[in-house]
Formats: sequence, C-alpha cells, structure tokens
Amino acid sequence: MAAFKPEKGMPLEEVKTHRIRITLTSRNLKSLEKVCTDLIMGAKQKELHVTGPVRLPNKNLKITTRKTPCGEGSKTWDRFEMKIHKRVIDLKSPSETVKQITSISIEPGVEVEVTIADS
Repeated sequence: MAAFKPEKGMPLEEVKTHRIRITLTSRNLKSLEKVCTDLIMGAKQKELHVTGPVRLPNKNLKITTRKTPCGEGSKTWDRFEMKIHKRVIDLKSPSETVKQITSISIEPGVEVEVTIADS
C-alpha cells in the first residue's frame, strides 16, 4: 500500500497547545495590575486565547500590639494590617510561546507562579 498523502484541507502537523495558568501575588496593587496588563498585551499580540485577569479575594493579615514596651501607662493599642492581592490569568498556547510571554520585566514585589497543563 502507498504512503498516506494528506489532502488539501488537512493540516500537515498539528501544534500541541497547553493550558497555562499564571498566578500573580503582590502587596502593591499598582505593580500587580501593571504586570497583569503587560502579560495580557503580550499574549494578545501573539494572538492567543486569554481569560482573565480573575481577581481573587484579598488576604488581610492583621496584628494588634500594645504601644508601650513595658506594659505600664494607658492601655493603647496599635493595629497593623497587610493586604495581599492575587490575580489569575489563563492562556491557551503552544509551549514555545510561554517563554516569550513570561520573559517581560516583572515589577519588584510581584510573585509569578506558572502552571502548565495539557489540554
């Protein structure tokens, strides 16, 4: 039997796409939003399917301490609070373009976690 010949409308080689989830975490909201927009603009320039950014609930870390170190005097308290903001971006793209998209300059204080899954 002869070798298989693809017809006109059939693709020769199908590129394997991956589901990519990028999780961004930061205490500074402005730098987090800047990194999100940079990632999305880079992905849209490459004509990829982008979902997000999905805004996840903030984590509010609170600490209440006494103002006086010795414990004497009026009982006054300090309340400190730190908010941690989180965003999730989902992409569908080949594995080669992932490195190009995530190679943007990332603001200091923003943590990036990339999870790749087959689709």
